[in-house]
Amino acid sequence: MSFSNLGLSDKVVAAVANAGYTIPTPIQAQAIPHVLARRDVLGIAQTGTGKTAAFVLPMLTMLEKGRARARMPRTLILEPTRELAAQVKENFDKYGAGQKLNVALIIGGVSFDDQDTKLMRGVDVLIATPGRLLDHSERGKLLLTGVELLVIDEADRMLDMGFIPDIERICKLVPFTRQTLFFTATMPTEIRRITETFLHNPVRVEVSKPASTAVTVTQSLVTSGREPHDKREVLRHLIRTAKDLQNAIIFCNRKREVALLHRSLQKHGFSAVALHGDMEQSARTAALDQFRKGEMPLLVASDVAARGLDIPEVSHVFNFDVPHHADDYVHRIGRTGRAGRAGTAISIVTPADEKSITAIEKLIGQTIPRAATDLPAASEPRQSTSERADSERPGRRGGRRARSPSHGEHAEPARHPAPAKPRGDGPAKPRGDGKTGSRPAASPPPSIGRPAAPATARDHQSEPADHSHLPAFLLRPIRARV
Repeated sequence: MSFSNLGLSDKVVAAVANAGYTIPTPIQAQAIPHVLARRDVLGIAQTGTGKTAAFVLPMLTMLEKGRARARMPRTLILEPTRELAAQVKENFDKYGAGQKLNVALIIGGVSFDDQDTKLMRGVDVLIATPGRLLDHSERGKLLLTGVELLVIDEADRMLDMGFIPDIERICKLVPFTRQTLFFTATMPTEIRRITETFLHNPVRVEVSKPASTAVTVTQSLVTSGREPHDKREVLRHLIRTAKDLQNAIIFCNRKREVALLHRSLQKHGFSAVALHGDMEQSARTAALDQFRKGEMPLLVASDVAARGLDIPEVSHVFNFDVPHHADDYVHRIGRTGRAGRAGTAISIVTPADEKSITAIEKLIGQTIPRAATDLPAASEPRQSTSERADSERPGRRGGRRARSPSHGEHAEPARHPAPAKPRGDGPAKPRGDGKTGSRPAASPPPSIGRPAAPATARDHQSEPADHSHLPAFLLRPIRARV
């Protein structure tokens, strides 16, 4: 079957042919005829199957007739993230180049005045994130009473990001008689409730079972220690030894961890960019552009990059953190192995992640094999937890002043023991970089790539105990009564 057999207009078929596509994907072949027939559609398909074109192409055909009015868009597409919204607009620009359609992008991080100007001119296609859309509506700058077709894309991601209440509000603002297209990769209970409420006798189009992974993706687990520096060492080894690695997305669970890992990779000579929700929109767009163009082969990202981003030639996905929700694993590894290409997905697993791995394997219905790492000797000196946090905290120089151990605590033994001090010297003074003097100031720090010599038990036994942090009255001798 070709695109010309789906009922699309000649202009749209020509635009698709110019883009180099001849055969529709299963989700496109099944959904497009129902969309053109004005039916509500519930589309379920794993990421990377062409869901975006499944609603963009028929919308272009349907919008060839008619004209938009000021502040009253004819169609509305809701996306969970700014990146996905911008990507949908790129599809309209590519396939609708021969049509005079007004397409507006309403997302955060952009001036309200510029967006108001576009809405005033009249919009055929309005692509928006829920929060910014409601902001315009509450200001009286936008009327949704003229919406003929509503598209809710990546609905399960909307659920994860807490947008379901906003979606319910928006669905009540658009006409009851509108046509609704609902696309999702998974079907949690809350998503099923939404479809039963806002879709009218929908056609269910399902090209793969919910929460399934692509067969073109080779999955594996690699065991690591609990500490972040252990995981970073494992990650660097995996990147250096990966076979056929062209580029990779590295996922972390938290925005703070994205920044720390990005800085660590740059420190060790890797070309990497970061992407998370707290970044400015211009910085997020620039990071994605650099990664798409191959200028930066590594993208360290939060789950903001896990859904729907069209980067077809990602060779590897690394889960630096195992996702807390099993559904997120499916979306993360779906960034590779797209459009029939082979991909590799490797997850770094600590003992605390075993419960999450069990939930993931239960969801996808298969056991993920464990791979050996064959790690070399440690390539960086071990640091205490406070030192690692201070040295890799973004925006700080030198780190904070290390606190003295309190009663009941013992300082971490130094790798190079300092010579014994007389008991009356008092506590050690902090050095210029804010660290306490656990290492002599005259000795140079160990170089990167050369592990520091571990202190032996004999070294610690020969060193007198340092009680300088204790009050003087506790050091007085006690006479035992006979």
